[in-house]
Amino acid sequence: MFELSSHVTVGRVIGTKAAQPLDFWIAVDPEGFVQLDEVIAVTTKLPVALPDGREHVEHFGVIDAVESAYEGASFHSDVFRDAQGTLPVAVSTIAHVSVTRVEPEVLVPPAPGEAVRRATSADRDLALYFDRMEQRFPAGLGRDGEPVYGNLEFLDGTRGAHVNISGISGVATKTSYAMFLLYGLFHSDALPNAAATHCIVFNVKGEDLLWLDKQNSRITDEARERYAKLDLPVGAFTSVGLWAPPTVGMEVIPNCARQDGVEAYYWTLREFCSQRMLRFLFTETDDETSQINFAVSQVERYLERQMEGQSPDTGEVVLQAGTSPDIRVDSFGALVDFIDSYINDIAERATDATRGAFIRRLLQSREEIGPLVRGVRDQDAERHRFDWKARQVSVIDINKLRDRGKRFVVGVVMRRLMEDRENQSGDPNAAPVFLVLDELNKYAPRQGRSPIKDVLLDIAERGRSLKVVLIGAQQTASEIERRVTANSSFRIVGRLDSAESHRDEYGYLTASAKLRSSLLKPGSMFIQQPDVPVPILIEFPFPCWATRAAEAIGRLDQGMVLADRFS
Repeated sequence: MFELSSHVTVGRVIGTKAAQPLDFWIAVDPEGFVQLDEVIAVTTKLPVALPDGREHVEHFGVIDAVESAYEGASFHSDVFRDAQGTLPVAVSTIAHVSVTRVEPEVLVPPAPGEAVRRATSADRDLALYFDRMEQRFPAGLGRDGEPVYGNLEFLDGTRGAHVNISGISGVATKTSYAMFLLYGLFHSDALPNAAATHCIVFNVKGEDLLWLDKQNSRITDEARERYAKLDLPVGAFTSVGLWAPPTVGMEVIPNCARQDGVEAYYWTLREFCSQRMLRFLFTETDDETSQINFAVSQVERYLERQMEGQSPDTGEVVLQAGTSPDIRVDSFGALVDFIDSYINDIAERATDATRGAFIRRLLQSREEIGPLVRGVRDQDAERHRFDWKARQVSVIDINKLRDRGKRFVVGVVMRRLMEDRENQSGDPNAAPVFLVLDELNKYAPRQGRSPIKDVLLDIAERGRSLKVVLIGAQQTASEIERRVTANSSFRIVGRLDSAESHRDEYGYLTASAKLRSSLLKPGSMFIQQPDVPVPILIEFPFPCWATRAAEAIGRLDQGMVLADRFS
């Protein structure tokens, strides 16, 4: 049974505005104040006892509007008369409360005149449903400086999955918050099997995420106190694998400023052909490209058949089309040339126009994809083959790739992840795999189709059952495929453009939250989760992991520091 706790009275329920079971107004004590996002509680005595003997109903809620006005004034200019002392007026402050919980669930309005108290720790746990979260993870700090939690069951696939983060680029700190969520998951007691839980992070802008394994030397005492409040240690991610695309040329060197601890990734020609990776070089945004998909599928089937029985002990692949002799292909460029020469035989069922459009686009990918697909023996490629199971967090750098290269890497990795998880779908104890992808609008736009969009939709709709959790971010949710955002249990917004905040995709925000979203400072976000009926403003601490070379604690190459300084 709920027990009343000691409290501080901040006001009383007013009688000049109608109180309802799910929202009401309070008059704020002149000797005190309340602020937006504050959690309050009201105890209302019932005229008759409930069957279980209880005689009171507790209303818990969040302040979402505060107003101050003169009482006794009739004209706007009365403010000057009050300043002169010639007009007796008083200042009254009232606040609107959105009810989050009624305990017990007897939906009666709070009685006018009832005392309103500032929520204690016990009140707060009830108001925000933390008491019902059997497994919870730290989501940030509330305006009162106390922890705000998320229900893990709506994140790990048990009852729901996926996180969607929106906000203006460079201000909303979307990626920083995504990494904070992961840090909280991996460095707290939230995950029952943290050691077996993995995360794949695509680094799409700069090289900020290539330093997750280093502690931030610029962490402040205030930030340390915030981590302590969340019961989190201060340090770097403890198990990190760093991957970057190779530079152009025969030598396999990661194409990034940091070299120590970073491995170059690529795929072999045999993998490209046998695993049908060709589709990720194409997008379908109009009628012409939708016809090209027919040619793509024909070429993929041809390449897959050609790989049957070929040895993985050689970097070359042997191809034959029509009446041509066997031709040995040892590079992606050579593969493109072969397809160009024999497209009439390989995609004979496609029209001439479709084959021509297909070849034009394929030729455009030659330079972009060349470093990522190489004629190498399987055993030589082993150390360069991306393995998301090797480390708890795997960062795949794609920021220096052009759009076609980015789409290729993202599409191939995501599809392979889904295939791996499908092979483990019979394991009820499988730990979740988190997938962090920024600039989601490029990969799952509202209009058009593409192979990558199909994979993302599969993750959004089926990922929960396979324990694949998408943490996606974008500037504008209104430009994202609706099925991606609709399947996200957690919706988070940082600073938004004022016009964007009034789109239907943000219907879960209150009117006050929509207005305030255009004013949010970096490090502040609104979070909406299934358990809590209203969005909660949270703040998260400054990253305790390095986000650039100059912040990293540990052995650093001075050249990298200088490169970072001038990048």
